[in-house]
Amino acid sequence: MTDPTRPDDDETQPHATSAWGQPVEPAATSGQPAPTDPAPGMPAASSASFSPPAEARTDWAHARWADPEPTPERWFESAAPVAARPVPPSKPSRSSGPGTVLAAALVAAVLASGGTVLALNASGALNRPAILAPTPGSNANPATVKQPVSIDESSAIIDVASKAGPSVVRIFTEGVDPNSIVQQPESGVGSGIIFDPNGWILTNRHVVAGTTSLKVELKDGSRFDGKVYGVDTLTDLAIVKIEATGLPAATMGDSDGLKVGELVIAIGSPLGTFSNSVTSGIVSATGRRIQTDGGDLRNLIQTDAAINPGNSGGPLLDASAAVIGVNTAIARDSTGIGFSIPINIAQPLMRQALAGQQLSRPYIGIHFVQLDTQYAKDNNVPVKDGALVQDDRTTGDPGVVPNGPAARAGLKVGDIVTKIGNQAIDTLHPLDALLSQYSPGDSVALTVLRDGATITVNLTLGTRPPGL
Repeated sequence: MTDPTRPDDDETQPHATSAWGQPVEPAATSGQPAPTDPAPGMPAASSASFSPPAEARTDWAHARWADPEPTPERWFESAAPVAARPVPPSKPSRSSGPGTVLAAALVAAVLASGGTVLALNASGALNRPAILAPTPGSNANPATVKQPVSIDESSAIIDVASKAGPSVVRIFTEGVDPNSIVQQPESGVGSGIIFDPNGWILTNRHVVAGTTSLKVELKDGSRFDGKVYGVDTLTDLAIVKIEATGLPAATMGDSDGLKVGELVIAIGSPLGTFSNSVTSGIVSATGRRIQTDGGDLRNLIQTDAAINPGNSGGPLLDASAAVIGVNTAIARDSTGIGFSIPINIAQPLMRQALAGQQLSRPYIGIHFVQLDTQYAKDNNVPVKDGALVQDDRTTGDPGVVPNGPAARAGLKVGDIVTKIGNQAIDTLHPLDALLSQYSPGDSVALTVLRDGATITVNLTLGTRPPGL
């Protein structure tokens, strides 16, 4: 069963608004001689540096545009004002006329602007990239334009939500949760992914376990009766079928190529109420192992994209809108720690369902230890990567199960399996994760290190027994 439906009575608190900061007056530019007060009874002195005639000055004689402009502060940065280079006063001339005044003003302006340019160049302000003006008809404020990577990321999320959103469904269930202590009828809501247009849906096992009634709601609000086609005995996965055709199916991706830090998007129905909600984050880690009420889950994708109760069974998508995981769990008492089952682990189940086969997992019949550098060093193992076949030190079970696929192929305790086919086994590609991508009955070639020699062992995978 899923997490129970929660009431939709929460209210949000609006953010407090903060006042814009007051503009800072630019500092006065030094370098001009300070005006002096006129003597009593005398006319006010002009700002020009020559002896004024007795007649009144005309308005154009004082060229205010010639005064050097103060250097502005850096945009969005705290910086001390940069003073312009002072302009030395010109020598007084008895024969100064309007032409001389204009020439002196022009010289002052050129010198002042030159000082400002030198100051700006020294501060690095002239080397900053220019902010492009918005295109005609755009209401964008150029002062708030983000870096290109932010714009690209936002566009990717919008595209992913548009492409993948219609393939995400909401699943309503009624029944008895097999993991619940109190065995009483319950209702719940989860999410699912349409992976085939003919009504095939991938979801979590805990979403549909123990259900007696199941309905699937599409993004457009239409509902269909559904049935559980099968559940996985190894992971928390299940297949649901509804009688419908022409549905929008999601694109399946490749979870093996995931990189830590890669952009991912989650879509689902958090709290069972907010259908088709979109959240984004990154791949925080891969190969995680957690313990859940339904059992031990391995090789999971860890993400900080917001995943909440009700998101279970929904997709984790990459920037191309391809499904790379199935959201399945969140860490208790945490923020930003969610887990998804890699889609490559689910691919064999989807192929089996479309072929009309019973859902099953492959079985090799060995107990092994996944090697790493420290284990190899502590136990004198000749290689640091691979799967070491050995007896279970906790239960005492034999390393090679009698009459199992591995025993029939000739594997022995102490063998180190280093490859399946052409894929090397390491901490990023453990043996159990690689095996889960095959189906029972598949023939595989194992590269094995035995007593310092490399050999090839061919075997046919069996069917994983229930409960393992």
